[in-house]
Amino acid sequence: MWWRQAVEDLDSAKANITSGKYYVASLLAQQAAEKALKALTIKKLGELFKTHDLVFLAEKLGLPQNLLDLCDSLSKVYLTSRYPDASGEIPADSFTKADAISDVSNAEEVLEWVKKRM
Repeated sequence: MWWRQAVEDLDSAKANITSGKYYVASLLAQQAAEKALKALTIKKLGELFKTHDLVFLAEKLGLPQNLLDLCDSLSKVYLTSRYPDASGEIPADSFTKADAISDVSNAEEVLEWVKKRM
């Protein structure tokens, strides 16, 4: 279930780029990566970690450094795409198309790594 929802979140992230909702695309990219990592931790470790920290999850799974860096970038999106007081800006105004494309690309790489291990 976690994996299927991760794939759906990534698809929805891409759709939100098309519709110009860049902060939603970035949030869903983060969520896709989080759910994919949780799917693999459940499968490999038999445990669901209640966290939004993608680096923590990635380290538990032994992701390579380049993917840890992507997870670090995506983890920061969790708060700034949701709450105006996280960055001092309204998320709808602060995320650009380039941000959303980058976040979706990062999530795609994480999901591709996870998929090979599912």
